Amino acid sequence: MLKMGNDIKRAAGLLQEGKVVAIPTETVYGLAANALDTKAVAQVFELKKRPAFDPLIIHLASADGLEQYVKNTGPNFKALYEAFSPGPITYVLPKQSLIPDLVTAGHPTVAVRFPAHPLCRQLLESLPFPLAAPSANLFGKVSPTEAQHVADQFEDSLEYILNGGPAAVGLESTIIDLSGESPLVLRLGGLSMEDIRAVLGKEVKYTKSSSSNPKAPGMLSAHYSPGIPLSHGNLDSLLDKVDRQRCGSISFCKRIAGIPENQQRVLSPKGDLKEAASKLFGALRSFKAEDIDVILAEEFPNEGLGRAINDRLKRASVS
Repeated sequence: MLKMGNDIKRAAGLLQEGKVVAIPTETVYGLAANALDTKAVAQVFELKKRPAFDPLIIHLASADGLEQYVKNTGPNFKALYEAFSPGPITYVLPKQSLIPDLVTAGHPTVAVRFPAHPLCRQLLESLPFPLAAPSANLFGKVSPTEAQHVADQFEDSLEYILNGGPAAVGLESTIIDLSGESPLVLRLGGLSMEDIRAVLGKEVKYTKSSSSNPKAPGMLSAHYSPGIPLSHGNLDSLLDKVDRQRCGSISFCKRIAGIPENQQRVLSPKGDLKEAASKLFGALRSFKAEDIDVILAEEFPNEGLGRAINDRLKRASVS
């Protein structure tokens, strides 16, 4: 029977044995394994049914000793690290040979993050190796923001879930590539582009999704499927094409006329994008195919975390 709790020693012991453990972070729950152990990392890919061309993020408690894993950090890392780490930002940096190619999908760079969740940080501080930890869901499905979401998908195929309560951010980390001449955001996430630009004092570009051999996780065009067809865009236009009684809806702060109350998910009645982001994956997960035929998702304000919400909904709408 799958066990769940907050026993850091148990989680650390299993990871040191080469096992996979689900862990909490402030963004979403992850499936963690020793990032330096290729057999352990291979189990993560197998459990998730994740293609080997999709790289993983390694997680560390702090940047102390980072030179073991990356060759250099470049001119922008220090300012971003001091401003946002620990927190929902991941840095893509040139990797040292110690990091297995399986972790990076053969790329000469590695994605590195420093989680803010206190239980996760305690776990990382107790281990002599970084953790490779993609989101704890089956590949292409909605990311888990609670321990029970992980249990529902993996049942008895995991030995332990470290339960840290609901994820506070609820969206995966923003990924920024610092390995080139200019910083480049590869994935929108829990830290806004505006915040990054403010710290660096210059323009930072964002690259769109990749269909094959992405440089970082979460760049594939089709992802985050709720298992029900989803349409994302202007709700007025979408509503003209459907039977409202057979719809579910995801909206920012207002309810939708004609759609049954229990089939609506209003993410933030007070209009707070941070609150909306934290509730997005839970909303996607809450619909059941026997109750509705389609989910209609509103276009959120294209600013701050609204960009990341729109990004996830767009990918969830690709079949």
